[in-house]
Amino acid sequence: MDKMVNNSSGCCPPFNPDGWDGTEHLWQDKLFIKDRVWCFLHIPLNFGKVITRLMGLVQKAGGTIPDNIWLSDHTSKWSMDIYLAVNKEIPGAENVRLSGKFLTKVYEGPYKNTGMWCEDFKKFIASRRQEIKKLYMWYTTCPKCAKFYGKNYVVVVARTN
Repeated sequence: MDKMVNNSSGCCPPFNPDGWDGTEHLWQDKLFIKDRVWCFLHIPLNFGKVITRLMGLVQKAGGTIPDNIWLSDHTSKWSMDIYLAVNKEIPGAENVRLSGKFLTKVYEGPYKNTGMWCEDFKKFIASRRQEIKKLYMWYTTCPKCAKFYGKNYVVVVARTN
């Protein structure tokens, strides 16, 4: 979905897991803008502020966010990098490109299940005879919208060999 705001929730568009659960995606120079979120023991502190700033830059540039993809790279207990997919270069943002083979699996439930999801995902990757090179989390909606929709989908995304 290329819409940044969905009128029914007033915030995040609903997530459709079709095409993301247990699937492989080949990305060649897929364009993202990148920023940093500060965390306390992996809990994001300024996530909303960072996303709002990035979305403002995208809107100002007349861009879109394909499939509403925003990947989180948990670099430590104290910070994570956010990658927001965009359809064009965005002035004033750090533009980066990701390439490679990516495997995805969709999970649903409370964030406290993240550790369990990651363990299951590692088994999924092993069953495909692949190796994780880089792991990302895609929180498909904010907590408010997850409650609104009655589903909290999280997609685990891995760049593989």
